[in-house]
Amino acid sequence: MNKTALDQYEEIVTDALKSCPAKLRKSFKTAFIQLMILYMVLPRKINFTQMGRYSYSSEQRFRQLFEREFDWMQFNLLLMRQRFGESVRKAIVIDASYISKSGKKTPYIGKFWSGCASAMKRGLEILGIGIIDIDSRDCMMLRAEQTPDKAYLEKQGKDYNLVDWYLDVLRKYKDRLLGITRYVVADAWFSKAKFVNEACLLGFHVISRLRDDAALWYSHDGVRTGRRGRPRVKGEKIDFEKLDLQHCEILDIEGGRGYSVKAYSKAMKRNIKVVVHYPESGGHKIYFSTDLDMSDKDIIEYYRTRFQIEFCFRDSKQFTGLNDCQARDLRKLDFAFNASLASVNIAKVIRKRYYPSLSIGLLKTYLSSIYMLKRIFSMSGLKTNRTFNTKLIKELFGIVTEAA
Repeated sequence: MNKTALDQYEEIVTDALKSCPAKLRKSFKTAFIQLMILYMVLPRKINFTQMGRYSYSSEQRFRQLFEREFDWMQFNLLLMRQRFGESVRKAIVIDASYISKSGKKTPYIGKFWSGCASAMKRGLEILGIGIIDIDSRDCMMLRAEQTPDKAYLEKQGKDYNLVDWYLDVLRKYKDRLLGITRYVVADAWFSKAKFVNEACLLGFHVISRLRDDAALWYSHDGVRTGRRGRPRVKGEKIDFEKLDLQHCEILDIEGGRGYSVKAYSKAMKRNIKVVVHYPESGGHKIYFSTDLDMSDKDIIEYYRTRFQIEFCFRDSKQFTGLNDCQARDLRKLDFAFNASLASVNIAKVIRKRYYPSLSIGLLKTYLSSIYMLKRIFSMSGLKTNRTFNTKLIKELFGIVTEAA
């Protein structure tokens, strides 16, 4: 039997739901599958009004659905395994993303950093947790948690801050994440001593980038002097303008020079493995890993692959309505954020399986066209002929595939 791309998309969602260990009601499954399809076919803003307009269900049904709890991490883990298979070189990636939102009654609305605007803007923020595959250079999102506002952090205690909250999120999902990999990759903001040391206590290794003026010392070789007092833990301070090559290994890095060295971090009070990159344009960048046995090549490749999470946020905002939810309830917002990110995951699975030449944008156009044609057939009252419909769809919308 011929299947359209929309049927294939629905199959992927259905299979992932079947593999979820939690027992889900049939009514929930039906509504959930319909919702995931809508996220990839709605042409404009994706909100409750649009869902009711473009589907056979009422707007109220979707409002009620968004109040339900759902194990998004388990659902996305199943999709991740389909996308990455048994790949060994994987890492957890975390990053925050600004969500535009107006109004005064939305929970946790406040001022957050927007990377696109390079400024603090009023709205919401989410912390995204994903998995990057180093070999395929791609990312699959696992979970999004809405960042609390300043008032919430102040209520938790005088010393409680955003770093503590990020660590609490890691702690919440620690067991599942450690079952995948021990490596956590994050941008330079997360290279704070508190975050790195606490993450290591949880069982993770952190890979990140330090400030260009970070205070580092060469690791002590461990030879005891025989003198009284505390054993020495560090050697001479590292001068990045003039490295001591006796302590370094020269690396072959495209677009500049690279050196690796085991160093002592004054802020973290621990030894770390450092890779210093000197680009041809000048200056230097300092990458590090808390795993002293990690290869120099892996440190660079793991950190550079981190940027794939930004593409997940970008695709979700452009194609699956990450910015569009108009709800003012924490549960509904949480459901909306994760549904948007999960629909991009499903799109990546179907692209790998059936349409590797299509971008997510072209795939959305293709699925949307098929969905609208099926709606026309359904509303017209004509007797459906699956073989004829499939042939018609291929002829009418094959231009999408050709455009790729």
